[in-house]
Amino acid sequence: MTHTAKRFLITGVSSGLGRAFAAAALDAGHTVVGTVRKQADAEAFAALHPERAHARVLDVTDDEAVFAVVGEVEKAVGPIDVLIANAGYGLEGTFEETSLADLRAQFDVNVFGAAATVQAVLPFMRRRRRGHILAVTSMGGLAGFPGVSAYCGSKYALEGILEAVGKEVAAFGIHVTAVEPGSFRTDWAGRSMIRAPRSVPDYDGLFEPLRAARQQASGRQLGDPARAAAAVLHILGIPNPPAHLVLGSDALRVIRAGRDAVDSDLNTWEDLARSTDFPQEDDTSA
Repeated sequence: MTHTAKRFLITGVSSGLGRAFAAAALDAGHTVVGTVRKQADAEAFAALHPERAHARVLDVTDDEAVFAVVGEVEKAVGPIDVLIANAGYGLEGTFEETSLADLRAQFDVNVFGAAATVQAVLPFMRRRRRGHILAVTSMGGLAGFPGVSAYCGSKYALEGILEAVGKEVAAFGIHVTAVEPGSFRTDWAGRSMIRAPRSVPDYDGLFEPLRAARQQASGRQLGDPARAAAAVLHILGIPNPPAHLVLGSDALRVIRAGRDAVDSDLNTWEDLARSTDFPQEDDTSA
């Protein structure tokens, strides 16, 4: 390895952005340990490079397995310099039509799977006083969309964890970045999407056009996964990487609109917000 080469652990590298991140890192001369769910995918990933591509079969919802894999990688491959917690999936459906079991499963992968991976690498990075933790959230983690409430909820939760963790570990030389992609040409709306059964006709007028538009846009999204990977690699080489990395012009537009809506509420209801404080004594006469 050269002095600039790093060791990556990337979850969910069988396809989509995870595969793009891994391929770009390998092309740049880095070593990548990628996790997948199936042995066939592990063999395909390891074949990307005879020496620097290492695959591990892992279910990120198995906490013990996550910690065991991270410990084994640290010993067998070497210190993990960069974690990209990418494994996740989308759950489509209105909130009322989404079962609580499906909601829990969504959080189990998108939130707790990522959280376990971050917790597993932190002790090693903290002792070394260096490292970069990234996790893939979504533009839906900063702006909610109808029809994917469970997905947005999971990404909002992950955003909050990452922002707080970043402040906890900054003194240890560890950077934390939430990666917020817009719509990219991956299979997120295909095999990576689970769809809750429809049961309430009242939502037809709202939901069916959203589903149709999402399916029609599949394969024609603005986002290029290879360019997203290049952007991620770019921030790994700068002294002060962002806490939030938004990817895609659509994500910029959606997130800014969401932020503007929050600012509007803050401004409109500022007096009411301030009215809930205890009255402050006027000490100007002293």
